[in-house]
Amino acid sequence: MRKIFIIVIALCHAGLLKAQQPVDVAENTVKVGALGGEQVFYYGFAEGDEILFNFVEVNGKELKEVEIIEYPSNSRFTDYKTRRVDNKRLKVSQGGIYKFRFYNSSIGGRVCKFNIQRIPAGETTKNFNTTVYWKTISDTSYYTVDERYVVKSDTTALPFFSQSVKVPAKTTVSTNNRAILEIPLPENTIAWAYYIGAGDEGKEAHYTGREKFLTAAACGENKMPGYSAMAAVAVNGNNYFQTVAGPRIRYSFINDYNNALLFQQEKPFLQFKSGNVVNEASAMKRPLKGKAYLGFINDNGTETEVLVKATAITVVSQYDTRTVQKMNVSTRQEPYLKN
Repeated sequence: MRKIFIIVIALCHAGLLKAQQPVDVAENTVKVGALGGEQVFYYGFAEGDEILFNFVEVNGKELKEVEIIEYPSNSRFTDYKTRRVDNKRLKVSQGGIYKFRFYNSSIGGRVCKFNIQRIPAGETTKNFNTTVYWKTISDTSYYTVDERYVVKSDTTALPFFSQSVKVPAKTTVSTNNRAILEIPLPENTIAWAYYIGAGDEGKEAHYTGREKFLTAAACGENKMPGYSAMAAVAVNGNNYFQTVAGPRIRYSFINDYNNALLFQQEKPFLQFKSGNVVNEASAMKRPLKGKAYLGFINDNGTETEVLVKATAITVVSQYDTRTVQKMNVSTRQEPYLKN
């Protein structure tokens, strides 16, 4: 009877030893970067496992932190300014994911080797899958904001500039053959058009084009308030002003006030549009606010009078406020096990 009892005890002891054989989880060499470098690894463990952890810094240098965390935030082990950790054992009370964190605050990198093993509680968890997988979780939240919106918009053609300027000719008495106009643009301008007409021929061409437009407008070309021959040029490039022969005038649309002064002083200046014409009508896409500067140079032998007209297309919008619901979707990565 005593022999049987000894045999049973021996068999139980052998089974216990068999169940306690370590199972390799990971063996790795990793470089942890300098000045805040961090390396993190995730592994899964079964309930009742015992974690066996070993760590060494290959060159014998200190690593700021070595930490083992039961995911998501339960710190189970932390060692500071360590060169090695030998056979650290941790009991896994409930199955889950563990995070192994290596942090370096030094000015030089650290080369670390670590070994992780698990001692299963029994045969049923011997082949436990320790691989950690990741899935994307989407979190949706809703919030309200006050949003401005357009109740209505009124588009209008607005004649805003009409002026004749006499540009002198060079003579034995005077060498000044330049003139400049400052053209203030209306608020809410989205496009505009100008007409330049030199001498009587240029003026007459403007009136002729206006009459030609009125005939077309009678056929219902556009119902915009203030729509005119000049507006037609600004809106869609329809030009009712026929080019005529006569005394030419050189013109330049000048970039800004400072360059306008340079123009007057007959010094080099910046411009964005120029020509040498008797008459011309053209759409303008810039500038749309502030002022435009238009300079003239008279190469004729006599003083030349120049007609300048401009029409802007303006849009005035009425706004109101409404409360709208918006959706915010954020994503995060979440670890999981497949056992």
